[in-house]
Amino acid sequence: MSILINQIKQQSLPEVLRSINSAVYGVVLNDQKSVAAMQSQFSSPPYKASPIAPVLYIKPKNTFAQNNAQITLPGDESGVEVAASLALVIGQKTTAVSADQALARIAGVALVADLSLPHASYYRPAIRQKCFDGALPIADSLINIDDAAAISQLCLDTYINNELVKSHRLDNLVRSAEQLLADVSAYMSLRPGDLLLLGISYQAPLAKLGDKVKVSIAGQAEVSFTINSGAQQ
Repeated sequence: MSILINQIKQQSLPEVLRSINSAVYGVVLNDQKSVAAMQSQFSSPPYKASPIAPVLYIKPKNTFAQNNAQITLPGDESGVEVAASLALVIGQKTTAVSADQALARIAGVALVADLSLPHASYYRPAIRQKCFDGALPIADSLINIDDAAAISQLCLDTYINNELVKSHRLDNLVRSAEQLLADVSAYMSLRPGDLLLLGISYQAPLAKLGDKVKVSIAGQAEVSFTINSGAQQ
């Protein structure tokens, strides 16, 4: 774990993650409002039941973006959902850990902006919508967290063109940070440098072409970027 932390002190976090081929796993339906909004659909096709395990997706290396990046949307897309989220940065190999052991396996947490093209279904992997180039701006540095309670009290703010458009805390998760890591590690191993995103809040704000966006945790971390159009390149 100390080797990874020393690397991050010498380089920005996105650079380190690229160099060690980190894997990033996101989770949907991990906030109470999203689950409540979808509840009436779970009993109908194609879902037919509520999820019983974390519903994951991936963010491959091409999605990693640094602070002040220019994010180009694919094709003729005109907007993108901006979901401020927190990533658990794995510090040591994590397999089948209990919830009370889970946070001892992380090197820290990182602020990210989980970008997604608007889509309505969670049934099939939203690869095009979530995996376009630059779809995961990552703050430069880690945030050190003492315990799970500290994570749940963090407030994530989203600004578009310097206007606060969304503010939410992480105390409304279906699975807390430690429980999510325990549940995911029950069926797959996570390696040092991997990221596990805690999920996105209900109704993420939409940024349009030309917008300047910032997500932040006041006094601890921020990452900014601008939205461009692929059609204009």
